Amino acid sequence: MENGRTPLLECENVVKRFGSLSAVDGMSLTVTPGEIVGIGGPNGAGKTTFFDVVTGVTPATEGRIVFDGHDISGLGADRICQYGIARTFQLNAAFESLTVRENIDIAAYFGRSRRTIPGLKLGKDVREQTDEALAFVGLADKADATVAQLPVLDRKLLMIAGAIATKPKLLFLDEPVGGLNTTEIDHIIGLVERLKAGGLTVVLIEHVMRFLLALSSRVLIMHHGKKIFEGLPNEVAEDAVVVETYLGEGTRKRLKTFFSEGEVQA
Repeated sequence: MENGRTPLLECENVVKRFGSLSAVDGMSLTVTPGEIVGIGGPNGAGKTTFFDVVTGVTPATEGRIVFDGHDISGLGADRICQYGIARTFQLNAAFESLTVRENIDIAAYFGRSRRTIPGLKLGKDVREQTDEALAFVGLADKADATVAQLPVLDRKLLMIAGAIATKPKLLFLDEPVGGLNTTEIDHIIGLVERLKAGGLTVVLIEHVMRFLLALSSRVLIMHHGKKIFEGLPNEVAEDAVVVETYLGEGTRKRLKTFFSEGEVQA
């Protein structure tokens, strides 16, 4: 238990090796219900690989992962999603030739139940989940648009809609504001805040520090597959190892300004 609460997710000494390279090297993480945990670090630190292992995209080499009381170590991505973990990806993951609605229908249909005979005969519950997810992210008026026609922001929103259409307990967001402008970033901040207010637990990866620090109740920094920092957002810029390996002096100063004046451009 952490702070008297039963953990929703427990990762114990997770390792992922590709040959002799340890992309994730002994990562441990505990997430309690209602948290937003932010993960930062330089490119190649192992952040996305860690997400891939926890969500079943690739199996761990070593370690144990327990979600909501279930040992999910070694399970595939479909079963882990059906247990209640959903995710988005850095790159836009969607069926380009299908409509926005059809993409979310597929997520809602397969994301919560095992479908032994994929017939895609959508019931009322799937339709309702799709409509709810599209309305939540603001894509209801584009439901019949082909995904290939969507701009970058709408593609980000589409991935989030697909994830929440599976009715998850835990949502992993992998660089949800990469490539977005300031106004669009603020839009995603508001969306994640609404998800948390609705009871969803979130773990996110992001290089945009303004986004990471504005949302996270706790921050981890990874480097060479290891966790080099874990603490409160306002402690990140005070850690000498993090400043040296990731932030740099310029970003450190901007982060200090953020916490003293409420503004950051990093």
